[in-house]
Amino acid sequence: MDQQQHILYDEVVVNGKETAFTLSPDGILRWHDHANVLRCLSVDREVLGVSIAKQQIVIRSFVETDGSCVSSCAGGLVRKTFVFQASSDDSARNMCDKIQGYIDSLGRPKKLFLFVNPFGGRKSASKVFTDHVKPILEDANIEYTLQETKYQLHAKEVAHDLDLTKYDGILCVSGDGILVEVVNGLLEREDWQVALKIPIGVIPAGTGNGMIKSLLDSAGQPCTAAYAMLAVIQGHKRSLDVATIWQGQSRFFSVLMLAWGLIADIDIESEQYRWMGSARMDLYGLQRILSLRKYNGCISFVPAPGFEDAGEPTSAAVEPLTTQHHGYQGPKLDLGTLSWRKLNGPFIGIWLQNVAWGSENAMAAPNAKFDDGYLDLIVMQECPKLRLMSLMSEMSNGQYVRSPHVLYIKVKAVILEPGSRTGDSTKEGIIDSDGEVLARGKGTYKCHLNSLMRYDKLQIVLDQGLATLFTPI
Repeated sequence: MDQQQHILYDEVVVNGKETAFTLSPDGILRWHDHANVLRCLSVDREVLGVSIAKQQIVIRSFVETDGSCVSSCAGGLVRKTFVFQASSDDSARNMCDKIQGYIDSLGRPKKLFLFVNPFGGRKSASKVFTDHVKPILEDANIEYTLQETKYQLHAKEVAHDLDLTKYDGILCVSGDGILVEVVNGLLEREDWQVALKIPIGVIPAGTGNGMIKSLLDSAGQPCTAAYAMLAVIQGHKRSLDVATIWQGQSRFFSVLMLAWGLIADIDIESEQYRWMGSARMDLYGLQRILSLRKYNGCISFVPAPGFEDAGEPTSAAVEPLTTQHHGYQGPKLDLGTLSWRKLNGPFIGIWLQNVAWGSENAMAAPNAKFDDGYLDLIVMQECPKLRLMSLMSEMSNGQYVRSPHVLYIKVKAVILEPGSRTGDSTKEGIIDSDGEVLARGKGTYKCHLNSLMRYDKLQIVLDQGLATLFTPI
């Protein structure tokens, strides 16, 4: 490529060696180092920001740990600064302006609103912000407003009232819980259609981290704060399906999952062993399998094309979604005209997934897509305990769904009618959505606490591509 075809072509000095310094139309910076080795940086994939100090051009970047370009994701990311000596102040200014102009053309965020949850999960969010988020935002010249959440649903309240015209995105330094609150807050705004276009990013700082794990894994990247931050800095976006769950006047918007039975019991009841750290899920999971519960009930669903043979045909009694005074009113779908199927219990467990990973360690739905318009439904009814232990270990890679003991299909809508435990009608179950208790039945862990809904019939319908997320390339 000759000089005229470059966006930028100039001479610089690197470690005492003079070299050509170029920016090509495809956004690649090139130069030779002191050993005459050709070096390159992708502005889109690696460059965080650029500045000048007298006659020096300072480029702040994210590179692989071996210092090479981020063309693959085999290693970890490290921040690295490259300094180039220009021949004059004017030359330095021109080079900086050309690089900054290319960065600006990428549509990156310039101002973000940040939620940091200092109390959630491993209580590491404040440290993650200080060590991984703040320095990168500064490197990328991104302004931000910081809000520490002080109580449950605080993020929902703030998102509901936030002046979104001041920001290019929202960033949640937490587990999945703050993301869920933000989406619910945006959906209850009068301007929800505009509000949902603002992209939301997640930096893993909780116990679950299912959403950011799903996003990064879809790009072949490890689930780290560095890769999550790079996705936000780059400013690429994708749409996300959102499920509306309702029961009478109560409604909840879910972006991750809903569980009833074994998975919900492990997720919620293991909280009493939180002092054990991440081991609590494995150890309590083993306990729950050894003392296995089954639940009466039934589930009706509208299958996606190709899954019409699951269950038996039924005519579902659909309760209409009540109209709210403001905000998103729910999917515009005539549920009564759809072809419903039904499965009767007992059930070991039922799992609805919107994305592939339920947590960093559990690939719950390997075929799930972010915006395909369908939920992935996983049903377990009969399974020997030893085989169930094996299946739980296979959740780390999603292989468990291949078992004949697991029904795995895609659905558009669901009606869940939960019942009591088999053999003990005085005890019921827990319904868990996005890591929080949606409903507690009789005789369950902390059943005296209030929950959003009753342990009764729930209706769930998905709306395609409703929310917006920052996503890796």
